[in-house]
Amino acid sequence: MEHIFREGEANAPTLILLHGTGGDESDLLPLSQLLNPKYNVLSIRGEVSENGMNRFFKRHGEGQYDIEDLNFRTDRLIAFLKEAAERYGFDLSLAIPVGFSNGSNIAISMILHQDISFQTALLYAPLYPVNDANDKDLSGMHVLLSMGEHDPIVTSKDSQNVIDLFENRGANVTQVWVNSHELTQAGVVAGRDLLNNIFK
Repeated sequence: MEHIFREGEANAPTLILLHGTGGDESDLLPLSQLLNPKYNVLSIRGEVSENGMNRFFKRHGEGQYDIEDLNFRTDRLIAFLKEAAERYGFDLSLAIPVGFSNGSNIAISMILHQDISFQTALLYAPLYPVNDANDKDLSGMHVLLSMGEHDPIVTSKDSQNVIDLFENRGANVTQVWVNSHELTQAGVVAGRDLLNNIFK
């Protein structure tokens, strides 16, 4: 998979950057510096093209996911993370998915996968309209959810579904409410503070 890896300090956590629709592996690099410039960074480009725009999985329409492709792409992404951890020598147990929009959505799919576990995730503008019977226990996990009160893509009900998805599985959820479908300073500060509290 097309990606950028930037090595941080020894034994540091690794930010797994997952861009939104139409983005690429360079989009969230500035965010990583704001979260913690000492961390490793693995920023990945989505392999699906939708009208020339990069995505992490196919969809049939807005909020209508191609579940078969979502599962396939999730498996591929997890396999790549394991390969990258071995290649670059970072601790996968200290990997932190950081997603925006479509990147947050593939991150949720990864988090629910049985073959990998994460301590922390920062998810900006997530949407996960999937009737997933997966009841994976996420007790002890810390998740930041940055959601828009007036998001034109993600309804308040959709946002509540994401909150419930994590809380019902035992995760510790930090909510940040912003205006729209966006990545804001408030969301960045909340993410930075959460990481500083967990990885001391």
